[in-house]
Amino acid sequence: MDRKIRVGAVSYLNTKPLIFGFENGMMKESIDLVFDYPANIAKQLIENEIDIGLIPVAVLPQLKEYHIISDFCIAADGEVASVCLFSDVPLNEIKTILLDYQSRTSVALLKVLLKEHWKISPDLVQASEGYENTISGNTAGLVIGDRALQQRLKSTFIYDLSTTWKELTGKPFVFAAWISNKQMTQQFIANFNQANKFGLDNLERVVRENPYDTYDLHTYYTDNIKFNPQFDKLEVITLFLEKIGADQ
Repeated sequence: MDRKIRVGAVSYLNTKPLIFGFENGMMKESIDLVFDYPANIAKQLIENEIDIGLIPVAVLPQLKEYHIISDFCIAADGEVASVCLFSDVPLNEIKTILLDYQSRTSVALLKVLLKEHWKISPDLVQASEGYENTISGNTAGLVIGDRALQQRLKSTFIYDLSTTWKELTGKPFVFAAWISNKQMTQQFIANFNQANKFGLDNLERVVRENPYDTYDLHTYYTDNIKFNPQFDKLEVITLFLEKIGADQ
């Protein structure tokens, strides 16, 4: 490719280890890094405005061509902590759920869990910025990312979507993966993996350089998020896509 490869990343805390190498100069001669929230990164990849994105796996069927180009991703095997349904009341009393506008995979996952696991059918409302402040009474909210870690301090009931998925399927879950919309060279993929690995090899530096009082980042990065999962990512993603396809 006769230009830099455009890489779209997410600026949430959960991506900090994966982008740490890039932010410290790795691959600076070959990539341009841009940041946005997951749904927008996905849109840019679909519309070919970027070449690679750390995107929600729910949008993979919308891509004409896609390749999982990294060993690393955003996954969980049990509690993820930052993708949750928050409520003031128990599940059976929820009337309305506000859906996080920044997410696609999490919204799709929530719909699967509502239907197949919790077996409830509240009204689902697409939310907009600041909606977390209206989570009260019988109105619950799906919140992801850093805002979810903050919401943990406010809500009485917290239903972790990754934990619930594992209860339903017995499987871990992949929220987002590095996806390209065109073929990349093996050398590029090797360098990309090495840049991802740099942050995980320097996790204490990542934690130190991203001070955060709301939630323990060492726990988040070692217990909650599985950046280099030892399970078959494609198998888990395929199961999820089958389930959301059946719900379409």
